[in-house]
Amino acid sequence: MYNFSNSRSDVVEINGDIRIHGKSSTIFIASSSERGLHSWTVMPYPRKADLSAMQRVRKWTMKFQVAEKLPDCIRTFSIPTVLFSTGDFSSNPYHDFSDLLIPLYLTARPFNQTLLFLITDNHQPWISKYRPILERLSKHDIIEIDKRDEVICFARTTFGLKAHEELGLNSSEFPYYSIRDFRQFLRSTYSLDRTSINDRSRSRPRMLIISRKNTRVFKNEGEVAEMGKSLGFDVLVEDIPCNMTIVARFVNSFDVMVGVHGAGLTNMVFLPDNAVLIQIIPLGLESSARRYYDSPTKDMTLRYIGYKVSVNESSLFGKYPPDSEVYRDPSAVRSRGYLRFRSTYMDNQDVNIDLGRFRETLLNALQLVRN
Repeated sequence: MYNFSNSRSDVVEINGDIRIHGKSSTIFIASSSERGLHSWTVMPYPRKADLSAMQRVRKWTMKFQVAEKLPDCIRTFSIPTVLFSTGDFSSNPYHDFSDLLIPLYLTARPFNQTLLFLITDNHQPWISKYRPILERLSKHDIIEIDKRDEVICFARTTFGLKAHEELGLNSSEFPYYSIRDFRQFLRSTYSLDRTSINDRSRSRPRMLIISRKNTRVFKNEGEVAEMGKSLGFDVLVEDIPCNMTIVARFVNSFDVMVGVHGAGLTNMVFLPDNAVLIQIIPLGLESSARRYYDSPTKDMTLRYIGYKVSVNESSLFGKYPPDSEVYRDPSAVRSRGYLRFRSTYMDNQDVNIDLGRFRETLLNALQLVRN
C-alpha cells in the first residue's frame, strides 16, 4: 500500500518478499513478472514539504525485481520492520516529538512491540536519549541500517512514518490514537506520578519558567519569578536538562509552565492534565506560536495562555525606524526570504516583559489551576 497524499510524509507498506541492502540504500521487492518492473525513490522522514530538511535525508530506492534476480538473503526475519530516518533536526526537542516520536508511536504501536526498527541517517545520541520510548515500542534490538553490506529480508515492511498534524494525532483516523493516548504512554514509560494537576500535595501551585541562554532570551525572568512567588506560586527558573527521564519527571511536577516561544515548550507533553502553558510570543512569531504550541494544547487537555510581546518589550525596539515594516508587517519581512525573517525575529530578538501587563497573565493562570 502506498500513501503519497499525506502532506507530511510518504509511507509505503509492503507484504511479500522484501530484501533490504543498507549500504546501497536499496529495497528490493519481489515481482512475479518482468512486465511493469519499475523503481522509485523515497525519503523516510515526515517533513517532506520542508525542502531544506529533506536535503539531508538519505534517499532510498525501492525496486521491483523478478525473484530469480533478487540478491540472496543473508539473514531473514519473521517479524515486521519499520524503516525511518532520524533526519537532521534530531537535537531539537520539537522535531524529536513532532517529526519522530509521535509518528513512530502512531506507526509502531499497533504491532504491540513485535517489530524491528531499521534506522537510517542515525544520530546515536538520539537513540540513547529516547531509548525508554523505543524499547516500549519494540522489544527487539535496533538496526542501524546505512552501513550494513549484507542483505536482510522481511515479509512485511513499513517504509516511513505515518504522521498527522504538528505535535498531534488525528483520532478519527485509523488506528484512532489521540495525543492524549500518547501522553498516557509517556506517563507509563517514564513512571510519572501525576496524571492531573489535582494530584498535588502542596497548597501552592508550582510554576516553571524555562530559561533560555542564546536566542529569544527572557531578560527579566528573575523579576517575573519574584512576582509569581508574591502572587502565590512556588517558582523555579531552570534550563531544561538533557536526560529525558529527569526532564519528564521534573516537568510533570509543575502546574504552570512559562516560556518564550521555542523548542523547550515541547516539554508540555509531560505536564499533568489541566496544567497551564503560558507562551510568551515575541514580535513576528504569532503564526508559529499558534501552530506549534497553541493549537496542540487543546487536544492535550492543557490550558493555554498566549502573551503577545509589545514593541516596547522587544529588544528590536529602537533598532529600526519607528515606521519600519519589522514592527508593522512581519509578513513582508518573511516574503523577502526565510533566512532574513529568522535572523530578525528568531535569532536576534530578546524580550523584557512589562511586569504590570504580565501580572494579569499570572493571575489568570493562578485562577485556572485553583478552580
